Amino acid sequence: MKKIAMTTPIVEMDGDEMTRVLWGMIKDKLIAPFVDLKTEYYDLGLLHRNETKDQVTVDAANATRKYGVAVKCATITPNRQRMEEYPQLTEMWKSPNGTIRSILDGTVFRTPITIDAIQPVVKNWKKPITIARHAYGDVYKSVDFRTEEPGECTMTFKGVSGEEHTVSVQKVDGPAVWQGAHNKDTSIRSFARSCFQYAIDTKQDLWFSTKDTIAKVYDGEFKKIFEEEYESTYRAEFEKLGLIYFYTLIDDAVARVIRSEGGYIWACKNYDGDVMSDMVSTAFGSLAMMTSVLVSPDGTMEFEAAHGTVTRHYYKYLKGEKTSTNPMATIFAWSGALRRRGELDGLADLSAFADKLEDACYATLNAGTMTKDLVGLVEPGFPAKAVTSEEFLDAVASCLANKLA
Repeated sequence: MKKIAMTTPIVEMDGDEMTRVLWGMIKDKLIAPFVDLKTEYYDLGLLHRNETKDQVTVDAANATRKYGVAVKCATITPNRQRMEEYPQLTEMWKSPNGTIRSILDGTVFRTPITIDAIQPVVKNWKKPITIARHAYGDVYKSVDFRTEEPGECTMTFKGVSGEEHTVSVQKVDGPAVWQGAHNKDTSIRSFARSCFQYAIDTKQDLWFSTKDTIAKVYDGEFKKIFEEEYESTYRAEFEKLGLIYFYTLIDDAVARVIRSEGGYIWACKNYDGDVMSDMVSTAFGSLAMMTSVLVSPDGTMEFEAAHGTVTRHYYKYLKGEKTSTNPMATIFAWSGALRRRGELDGLADLSAFADKLEDACYATLNAGTMTKDLVGLVEPGFPAKAVTSEEFLDAVASCLANKLA
């Protein structure tokens, strides 16, 4: 069959360990046979980031700004243990995702992939819940330290004008720990715009939650900026589409989410979104079944899996063992990027291919062919059979070929 044409490349960011192995398999079995794939390739594997002093990550992010669409493999963010595993490392490099988010000024949207054979732990959830995580600031860019004696901690801001603002944090009578966090109006506003626009694009209600009753200035600024953006820019389109923007406190939001049927976007501050995305993915089934897309206010998108590099399976693979690693989220990263590229370039065949690729995945799972992690989650009586990653991809490829024939 004639391959589906592309006109503009997708930025391709390769990664690490088992997900890097799956990355190559997915391209070889599910994409290259059907699509005349055009990518601008960047190797974000840990050793190449080390060789380039992490410049490759910056280059990949800037290329994403240029072309508007990227797909990223999972990558290692090294800690002390990783420094021992990879003695070639010259330093403990920062998270590539954090670097990319900062350059693209993006918001992370994470949505579970659901199938009928695996029902959510929360029985009344009928539709996926998308977590929108603000990916800047708060504790992730905080500074902290410990003191050993009684005393007082103050916080001072020195403006370029020379004006200073000082507040007392706390007086203590003994050892204590301290932390200073910040956020920027520009980042909060970009977060709000990305959330409202993504809600419009996906035609879903938007919930937003903070704790402005306690952090009256800090969280109050988030609430105020969201309200300003909604009233000035997005209310008319929301009302036209019949969508709802809803604000409540984070504790009330958690209670409402558990009692809801799902089917909306839940916007959270950085830490809340980090925690809640794992809770939602696990309650719906598995982190391996969670998509992730970084969306900038200008519509630039970077697609990836929500999970890590699957280190345990990678060491088995290095010993020559066959693994049953779930590739679903990585496949959906590719399908999401191809669909977006098709939408931007007016290539209906490319967007349709992305839909059929996802349909082939669903059909394979619904036929009972799945990786080992999912078999234990299926409903009683469902005829599930555990296969290796390669066998699963072969089954998807066969189903996809039939759908395209």
